[in-house]
Amino acid sequence: MKRILKPLALATSLVALLAVDFASDAPLRLQFARDANAIIGAPLTPMSYAGVARRTTRRVVAVEATAATAATATAAAAAAQPKPPPPPQAAGPVPIGTVVQALPPGCVATPIGGVQYYNCAPGVYYRAVFQGNNLVYVSAQP
Repeated sequence: MKRILKPLALATSLVALLAVDFASDAPLRLQFARDANAIIGAPLTPMSYAGVARRTTRRVVAVEATAATAATATAAAAAAQPKPPPPPQAAGPVPIGTVVQALPPGCVATPIGGVQYYNCAPGVYYRAVFQGNNLVYVSAQP
């Protein structure tokens, strides 16, 4: 029993000595926890100039990195999209059923028989239709 009691008493007293702090205003001049003394202005405290500058720099870098990533992604997406083919020139009569991606310049919307046609030149009419998910124009005779 004495073999166990002596080391146990020694360990308990050592822990108590390490945990106790001497204070002049505490009863028995002993206290078990030190007061938290935050010194504002010390280098690693939250309200110090260095702490504020460090957080501000971290935030600015994070925002700029996010903006740069978004700009790069937008530029890459814009570069990856295929350019639409140029609209055909109205050099003469277009064969009926010809499909074009965009109307030639100078077309005027004209409703004929309840159907919207686009008159692009004398005798050349286009009608808007969907080809899959794409809007295309087909030359037609109203």
